[in-house]
Amino acid sequence: MSDANEKAAPACAACELPTGIKICFTESGHGSKGCPTLAHKGLLKEARALYEESEVFQFARNASIQEGECYTNKVQNPFVLEPTKTRIVEICEFAHKMGYKRLGLAFCIGLANEAAVVNKMFTNQGFEVVSVICKVGGELKEGLGIDPKDFIMPPLKETMCNPIFQAKLLNAEKTEFNVLLGLCVGHDSLFFKHADAYTTVLAVKDRVTGHNPLAAIYLSHSYYGKIMSKP
Repeated sequence: MSDANEKAAPACAACELPTGIKICFTESGHGSKGCPTLAHKGLLKEARALYEESEVFQFARNASIQEGECYTNKVQNPFVLEPTKTRIVEICEFAHKMGYKRLGLAFCIGLANEAAVVNKMFTNQGFEVVSVICKVGGELKEGLGIDPKDFIMPPLKETMCNPIFQAKLLNAEKTEFNVLLGLCVGHDSLFFKHADAYTTVLAVKDRVTGHNPLAAIYLSHSYYGKIMSKP
């Protein structure tokens, strides 16, 4: 392995090797320059050791089982991917696999209607749900030094999104598994950092595409081409 390969940062998104011959996909495969599977054996060993912890092992094992259960016709030869489960179904099934009873739902006020439906779905599936809206606490944006010109609807008073308070409330309620629904970019990051329980995402906010951010990626060579150009 070359010195340059050892020092190069992981760049998996830029790897041009076909999936079938990647070292991360097949034991006899290959890696591009900076391939972390080849260049970071020490970190890989550390990560593997963490999976040996009882809680992490069970969580990772059930996540992999859940992944496999999302496909049907596995005996078909040649195999063709045929997924069968939506994200919301997966979340419910995974939570049941883990034996979770108490779910946290942290959502954006802009998706309050959707949150009400999700709350009912989770309840109907036998879960206790603790739900917290983003504006909880009613703190004004001025507390963050935000100028009124940067409000959504200036000059009206606006309350700030409070993901840290959302996380603290769910921590206090001892939720076993948290689900995020539509928190803003950055606010979701603060929630992840301050939540005690594992957290998954049902949907992320995209104000233009109906909360389907990949739409802009799929159209990046046509109608959303501007995002591909250098500023």
